Amino acid sequence: MIPPLIVERALAVGLGAIAVTDHNTAENVPAVMRAAQGRGLHVWPGIEAQTREEAHILCLFDTAEQALAWQEVLYGHLPPLKNDEALWGMQLVVDEEGDYVRTNDRLLQAATSLTVEEMVEGVHTLGGLAIAAHVDRSAFSLLANLGFIPPGLALDALELTPRTPPARFWAQHPDLALWPVIVSSDAHRLADLHPRMRVRLEAPTVAELKKAFRGEGGRSLDLLLAP
Repeated sequence: MIPPLIVERALAVGLGAIAVTDHNTAENVPAVMRAAQGRGLHVWPGIEAQTREEAHILCLFDTAEQALAWQEVLYGHLPPLKNDEALWGMQLVVDEEGDYVRTNDRLLQAATSLTVEEMVEGVHTLGGLAIAAHVDRSAFSLLANLGFIPPGLALDALELTPRTPPARFWAQHPDLALWPVIVSSDAHRLADLHPRMRVRLEAPTVAELKKAFRGEGGRSLDLLLAP
């Protein structure tokens, strides 16, 4: 999953845009963005952040600077522990060619001390989108960990994994039928990267994405069947 191969795979399967959302960090986001420059692939910088409740929130931004600013907030709320490479593997930071730059020895596979409400507010303050990640999963999701979406929580959308048809999800959770729902690859391997949505936008910005999620102003979002 190095930057040039991510870009090549995305283009090969017909993607026009991807989001890079590593766990509690954005240190490899700029490299993927540089690798995609001039290739016809837009990269939304982001982070998959873990709340105090151990729920994952997708945080999407327009710029790497915003994502890295949010990273620093998260780092300030992570436990001051080092990564156990025997358990979690090496956490490598690479350049746009995929060459080694440094090792991130911070423990990233941990919950921050931010509540879900604090996390959503913090992302919005920086101009980003906050999406409840893989709410159909039995772990590390708002529905799995809390059993509900907190009333008044200003999420921008709910994310499903490709294995759950949206119709089945809505049948199981009719109380969530009015929420915007997206489907994304949640790819941890190149082979997992496939088109999951088609969005109609005037520009590749988070503001336009938010309109597409809501079907506003001629923007739209269509979920695609898994291959």
